[in-house]
Order: sequence, then structure tokens, then C-alpha cells
Amino acid sequence: MPDKNASFLIVEDDLDIAEMLNAYFRVQGYEVRTASWGEEALRSAQSSHPDLVILDIRLPDIDSFEVARRLRANRRTQDIPILFLTEKREREDRLKGLELNAEDYITKPFDIQELRLRVRNALRRNTQGTLTNTITGLLEGNLVDDRLRECLEDQGWAALLLALDNLDRFREVYGFVASDDLLRASALMLHDILGEVCSPTDFRGHLSPAEFLIVTSPKTLRALKERIIKRLEASLDYFYRDQDRNSEAFRGRQLAIRTGELLAAQKPFSDLNQLKAENQNLMKGA
Repeated sequence: MPDKNASFLIVEDDLDIAEMLNAYFRVQGYEVRTASWGEEALRSAQSSHPDLVILDIRLPDIDSFEVARRLRANRRTQDIPILFLTEKREREDRLKGLELNAEDYITKPFDIQELRLRVRNALRRNTQGTLTNTITGLLEGNLVDDRLRECLEDQGWAALLLALDNLDRFREVYGFVASDDLLRASALMLHDILGEVCSPTDFRGHLSPAEFLIVTSPKTLRALKERIIKRLEASLDYFYRDQDRNSEAFRGRQLAIRTGELLAAQKPFSDLNQLKAENQNLMKGA
């Protein structure tokens, strides 16, 4: 069931898509408004505050990122979650969205059931506010604990843990802005990979600011791990200046991916503290 009285604004200049989404989500029980132009969307968001904005990246009047910037700049609309609807896959466009704290991306042609799940999750995360990481937008804190508690009652799960080693050294040399960019890009790559391999309902979040947790199915775990390691390791060099890749400043302390796996079938867990301790020990020993 949708969140009670949840409403959102669909900003889409393709009338067929806009009407289809409007009809579909109204049947789901949401209150829906549509806008075909960026300026129209800004006026609509100001006059009646939506709980979510679905924003097509290509608009006929103003750049969609400008729409997002103006929503973020206004106190009344700054906290509205934004889900970008796009035909593009370019990294630059996605990073622009992350800089504007976009909640999510969905690429056309999209699966309407996946979009429904992303809308639902975005609305729930928005009501839980600070339980998402401010840099990556991934869940953390009590929401991670809640998912791990669910694992105690389920035998069909597998957890993949990932850490960015030597992030502190990278931050010392390049600063916090570059470090945050690295975390955002890593989270975005994880999001893309999970979209290729996993179910939309698989869980992803933070164990700590530099550690990620993915809860998926045992049959997906191996392929997911291999793809993540390959993609992330190939990307790490991008964040160094050319002259620094083999410099003394990073010798023996280059960025690296550390992973660990935990399966429900390995052992029974009696409570949340035991499960969290096992996760922590697994990462220390990885």
C-alpha cells in the first residue's frame, strides 16, 4: 500500500508517458500532478508541496538540472526527493544529479514495477530523514539494523560487504570534496551494478561511512561480487592525478576494494548484536 496521502509531481514533456504514469500511480492510490515544462513544475511545487518529484532530464524550456537546483535552493522545496527519469547513461549526468542530492535514477525504457518500488522506497526514506547517508544517499543506522533483524528471521539471504581501504590517506592528500566524490561515484556504480544483477528490492546501505552492505540472494552473490570488484577496481585510478598514481605519497597505501561474504546457511544468529559482530569481524579479517 502507498504511504498515506503521499503525492508526487511528474515532470514529463512526453504526454503519452505522463498520462500513463498518472493513470498507473493514481490506481496505486497516490495523488499525482503532472507538468510538461520546467517552469510549470517549479510553480506547481511551490503552490502545493509534493512528497516526491519524478523529473525527466529532457525538458523543452529549462534544463532539468536547473529545475533541481532551484528546488534545492528554496527552503520550501529543498527537501523534496527527486527521481530523475532519463534516456541517458552518461556518468557526467548521473554525477550532476548526485551533486544535487537526487534520490535515484531510472532509465528509459523502464519497468513500471521497478519504478513503483523506487517511488515507494524514496517516499519511505524521505519520511525517515537522517537515516540516509548525506553523501551517498544510501541507508544507514537504524534502517540497516532493521534489515539485519529481518535476516535473523530468514534463511534465504546472502550479505556482501565492501570497504574502501586507504580512504583516509586519499582524503589527507586530496581533501574532503574529492573523498566525497569518490564515495558518491562508488555508490552510483553499486546502484548501476545492482540494477544489472539483482532484484530492485535487494538491500544496499552503509555499515560505516566507508563500508557498504548489500543483502541479496545466495544465487546472485558470486556474480554480483565479481562484477563489483571488476567495475570498482577499474575506476579507482580515475580519482588520482596522473603524477600521483605511483608516487611516494600513496606507495603501499593506494585505494583498494576489500570484500567479505556472509551466508545465512553458515551459522544461526541469535540476535542483532551477534550478526553485526560477525559482519565486523568478517571485514577485519578480509
